[in-house]
Amino acid sequence: MTSSHRNWIIRNVRIVSGDQIIQGSAIIDNGLIADVVSDEGPNLENRQRLVENAVVINGEGGWLLPGFIDVHVHGGFGSDFMDANHDAYDRITKFHASHGTTGMLATTVTASHEAIEAVLTAASGYRGGDMQYAELLGVHLEGPFLSREWIGAQNPAYLSPPRPDWLEDWSERFPGLIRQMTLAPEKEGALPLIRWLRDHHINAACGHTNATYEQIVEAVQYGLNQGAHTFNAMTGLHHRKPGTLGAVMTEDTIYAELIADGIHVHPAAVRLLAAAKPADKLVLISDAISAAGLDDGNYDLGGLDVIVTGGIARLKEGGNLAGSTLTMDAALRYMIEQAGATIQQASRQASGNPAALLGIDEKTGSITTGKRADLVLLDDTLSVQRTWVAGRTVYQR
Repeated sequence: MTSSHRNWIIRNVRIVSGDQIIQGSAIIDNGLIADVVSDEGPNLENRQRLVENAVVINGEGGWLLPGFIDVHVHGGFGSDFMDANHDAYDRITKFHASHGTTGMLATTVTASHEAIEAVLTAASGYRGGDMQYAELLGVHLEGPFLSREWIGAQNPAYLSPPRPDWLEDWSERFPGLIRQMTLAPEKEGALPLIRWLRDHHINAACGHTNATYEQIVEAVQYGLNQGAHTFNAMTGLHHRKPGTLGAVMTEDTIYAELIADGIHVHPAAVRLLAAAKPADKLVLISDAISAAGLDDGNYDLGGLDVIVTGGIARLKEGGNLAGSTLTMDAALRYMIEQAGATIQQASRQASGNPAALLGIDEKTGSITTGKRADLVLLDDTLSVQRTWVAGRTVYQR
């Protein structure tokens, strides 16, 4: 369901606001957070009179968190962003809104120039319309400038050397739409492309890469600022050859994406990454494919056959992990229940850090007066009860 109403008093909730947990109420006025009121603070009734026609919601002691922001997601509920049409994008954003996501990047796979351009066209049109569910914040190009050695579940038929002319053309025709690109920094021509990406306010992530530690450190000097699905599809950590992983873990300017599902990364490795990275540089992602939210069975990813068994997606040929069936609320629960994170830490990893990565943390990503009411209400089991985007209900259980 969606509701156009944007004025609320959300009472009787535990509000995660930065490092604080506030037992009290949030006042939402015209889609913005007008105030956060502790039960021990000044009289709430005096404040809520300032908000006209506010509807009062009893949160029943649940958790109120900033909505999740997923910078690496391919699809869900039977649709893929590569489908490049409005109905598919509605299904994806509706499904993930039901799991607390309020903003996301439409993530591509390695495909032809024409197929990638079709996604850009569709995403631009979708953003220009009335987005009813989670907000499409832009596009994440995963490939096609990747390493064959670490191809993962990308289609090798469409691998390409870096093509700055493609990016220049797309940036001119779709200004501000591309927000992130995953590429292999060791490929010839990648370093100047990374510099171009950062000059055009596009995050540059290393992923599906055979790069050495030294090559990643050099790429950081050109502006590399992100690691795609850390641990996966990159050279690993050895005590004499730290590899891409070693650089992602030790270069403090790099944001480290993490698929926290207990499948892609062992919980001990998750704890190691969380200990290594500054608190503001760990970003939870879903890497969800079209199978998310559906039963086990046969699916497609970039023209490759995928089999999902027990919720685990693998290529039919070769058995490589092929994205996930994860949702952001499940990632949050995993970090708390399996990796030892506090709810404040996990909330920051799912909301505040990705907002900062995208440069939108001044308007969203935390529960702070004046920011947009992009919110998710969780019960005691940390299951989603309600999701708001700019104060508008986009999901209610």
